[in-house]
Amino acid sequence: MSWYMTALKKYAVFSGRSRRREFWWFVLINFIISSIIGCLSNRPDDANYWDYLGDDPNFWNYLGLVYGLAVLIPTIAVQVRRLHDTGRTGWWWFIGLVPCVGWIVLLVFNLFDSEPGPNKYGPNPKGA
Repeated sequence: MSWYMTALKKYAVFSGRSRRREFWWFVLINFIISSIIGCLSNRPDDANYWDYLGDDPNFWNYLGLVYGLAVLIPTIAVQVRRLHDTGRTGWWWFIGLVPCVGWIVLLVFNLFDSEPGPNKYGPNPKGA
C-alpha cells in the first residue's frame, strides 16, 4: 500500500524514474479498487440488502467515474516515470493508444528492469 501512496503523492510528477515495484503495486491496487467499485455498481437493482448504500441506484457508477478521473493523471505520471526508468522517453506512453498492439508494447516495456546507474531522467531509484 505504501507504493500506491508513493505514486499518489507524486500526483503530476512526470520527471524522474519509478521502480517496477512502485508501478506494479500502483496498478494492482488500482485494479482491486476499480474491481470492487465495478462489482458494486453491477449489483441487482431489486436487492433489498443494498438499500443502506443510498437511494441513488447510480451511486457506485458515479463513484467509479470520480475515482477513475482522480487517478487518471497519477496513472499516466507513474507510467511515464516507469518508461524513464527503462531509458525511454515518456512519449512512448502514446503507443498504448494503438489498438491491439500498443498495450502489449507497454506491458513489455514495464517488465524490463531499470536501466543501471543514472540516466538522463535521473538517478536509479534502486539506489544502485
